[in-house]
Amino acid sequence: MTPRPARSRRAAAIPVGVALATAFALLPGSASAAPLDGGTSTASAAAAEGESLSYVVNTRPGKGTAEQVQKAIVKAGGEVVQTYAQIGVIVVHSTNTGFAETIRKVRGVESAGATRTAPLPAQTTTDIGAPQELTPEQMRAATAQAAEDEDPLQPLQWDLPAIKADQAHKKTLGSDKVTVAVIDTGVDDTHPDIAPNFDRDASVNCVAGKPDTSDGAWRPNENESPHGTHVAGEIAAAKNGIGVTGVAPGVKVSGIKVSTEQGFFYTEAVVCGFIWAAEHGVDVTNNSYYVDPWMFNCKDDPDQKALLESISRATRYAERKGAVNVAAAGNSNFDLASDSILDDSSPNDTTPGDRDIDPSECLDIPTQVPGVVTVASTGAKDLKSSFSNYGDGVIDIAAPGGDSTRYQAPDAPATSGLILGPLPGGGYGYMAGTSMASP
Repeated sequence: MTPRPARSRRAAAIPVGVALATAFALLPGSASAAPLDGGTSTASAAAAEGESLSYVVNTRPGKGTAEQVQKAIVKAGGEVVQTYAQIGVIVVHSTNTGFAETIRKVRGVESAGATRTAPLPAQTTTDIGAPQELTPEQMRAATAQAAEDEDPLQPLQWDLPAIKADQAHKKTLGSDKVTVAVIDTGVDDTHPDIAPNFDRDASVNCVAGKPDTSDGAWRPNENESPHGTHVAGEIAAAKNGIGVTGVAPGVKVSGIKVSTEQGFFYTEAVVCGFIWAAEHGVDVTNNSYYVDPWMFNCKDDPDQKALLESISRATRYAERKGAVNVAAAGNSNFDLASDSILDDSSPNDTTPGDRDIDPSECLDIPTQVPGVVTVASTGAKDLKSSFSNYGDGVIDIAAPGGDSTRYQAPDAPATSGLILGPLPGGGYGYMAGTSMASP
């Protein structure tokens, strides 16, 4: 989780510098979240000043339709950034204040909307907080307790025996013919626990809404979140005599970077990520985030409806190509099956406001997109994590994502109720959240 308090699942994790405080803050009744009433006025205000906004335009199927719509986009003052003809989604930039309203009237357009309420920014760096890194002393203590068949830090990984992964490893470590894509903040494939299982061909940078295949573009820079690297290690850290062990240490893992340096996951980037995964042999995608800037996207709002439609098309396309899409449930302690939720943190890229939403009509994406496997979090005592979203008929499965050690202390030799994983640069540290549950 980043310092931005509105983002309760920014990559659905809680880095430990703020993990304990966040767990305390997200006890029952302390939910955080939310869009403004209509959801479009802020976007219109930003564009009215002539600032460039990003849009998705969803078209009816057909090559001819796409070509006609692209001509209309240019005529309406838009610049086509990328066309995903496979699903009828076009990514557009425009400074025209009336672009969305104009393009919605074009024949062949089913929906269109701004993907953000803030103008397209120049890349800047922000402090995103840090996990609790293991000290050399802690590493030596864990190594001294490791069994002969365990990696050195495995004694600290209470989450593996919690789901009997340690027993499963005696039968199989997983198949190297399976690739899990981490759609996230980027993955440091130079980490010695990730490098042996990393699939470069299935990795890419999608932050701009189109694929950047330059070497290493999928990695986080030194100012960006370690979240994606931690998640990748939880999935497939190699059983190689060093560090930690992944849940499936024999499978391949790839990095699909979709988060901006500021930590935002915008629709155009996420659509690109799913399409890339679908077309590069990915078997499973892990999605530990929600799509910005709206925590919930309401079907009766034209902008939010378009974002939901674009993501839904992308996830369905990946499914048709054989992928299973898994998503974190979120860290706001919301009942996603309730009749009403106070969403008070959206849009999180400009000025948030309050609204009561019906979570059956206003969806957290990709978490609530049909076909996506939704994962809640449990702690070391096998109880719901204090921060985890929940909901009968909405949550598909729960898995260890950690909790404050004060609430759910693990059995020895583990010492922290949080989840241990790799960090960029070769280190290891604890994080917690539904992000840690979905891997």
